[in-house]
Amino acid sequence: MNQNKLFLFRLMAIFAILLSSQSFAQTSDTLALDNGDIIVGEIKEMKNGVLSIETDYSDSDFTIKWIKVKKISSSQYYLVTLSNGVRLNTDLRTKAKDTGVVDLSSLNEKVTVNISDIVYIKAIKTSFFSRLSASLSVGYNFTKSNNLSQFTVRSTLGYIADKWGASGSFNSVRSKQDSVAETNRTDANIGAKYFLKNDWFMSLSGDFLSNDEQKLDLRTTIKGGLGKYIIHSNRVYFGTGAGLAWNNERFSDEDNTHRNSLEAYLGLELNMFDFDDISLYSNFTAYPSLTESGRVRTDFSLDLKYDLPYDFFLKVGFTHNFDSKPIADAAKVDYIFQTTFGWEL
Repeated sequence: MNQNKLFLFRLMAIFAILLSSQSFAQTSDTLALDNGDIIVGEIKEMKNGVLSIETDYSDSDFTIKWIKVKKISSSQYYLVTLSNGVRLNTDLRTKAKDTGVVDLSSLNEKVTVNISDIVYIKAIKTSFFSRLSASLSVGYNFTKSNNLSQFTVRSTLGYIADKWGASGSFNSVRSKQDSVAETNRTDANIGAKYFLKNDWFMSLSGDFLSNDEQKLDLRTTIKGGLGKYIIHSNRVYFGTGAGLAWNNERFSDEDNTHRNSLEAYLGLELNMFDFDDISLYSNFTAYPSLTESGRVRTDFSLDLKYDLPYDFFLKVGFTHNFDSKPIADAAKVDYIFQTTFGWEL
């Protein structure tokens, strides 16, 4: 065998070894389910009570209810959140003879917990996109009478790091019909949370609303405060938060009114999931003004989502805004119903 052929043979052998080792690395995680099934692959994430695992024998990831997992063994490292709010960078390995009990090793700290106490798992990657989540949904309604049409766009974006998380959303509704001026409503949000011990967190966010019904060109609300998850399980998140908010408003009335106010806020958030393919998310925030006597604002939203195959979904949403002291000729209350079809990452 000449030198060129020998070099080519060695190169192919090295490539084959690397390929097989890569294949082994991708199938280094093992799950044992309560029905006796064994699944080998690469764990991606567990959130909202559902674990995703990639295998060599399926084009799409398997999704498994976390409560069905009885044993787990993995050589990867993960960001893990427990029901008591503790967050760890750790591997995952079930104790040898204890089904449903997992050893977590984080730096010099070792923790033993029940599988049911683990509420979030994310494989730690170095890339930005591995920690990203997103969704986009659209809806369209048309009524022949008066040529009424309505177009809706809803989107979300999130990023999760070891000790903090950031999120954003955009929601727009545009309606028009014969002999009536076009109406628009747009709201957006951007915010971040820094996670503390015992399920406490600090939050900072900005809310933006433009609403023809309430004659709002733009309302900007910057708020910061402290919150806590009261319930943090594989089926329900329930949290509350409170703090201060600075409210800046520009109106589209004849005087182009512009006003600022300092407010307190109290918020409640409910996220229910792992009820087959149905999930529910609700958020309520009250803003009693500290500088405008007797003024109270409230924002309420309720979303019901039905998961479809291939990460598609149907969503029905309700949003309600109230202002006890609107400007002249503006409505105190505005609300919208939305039905959208979308996809999530």
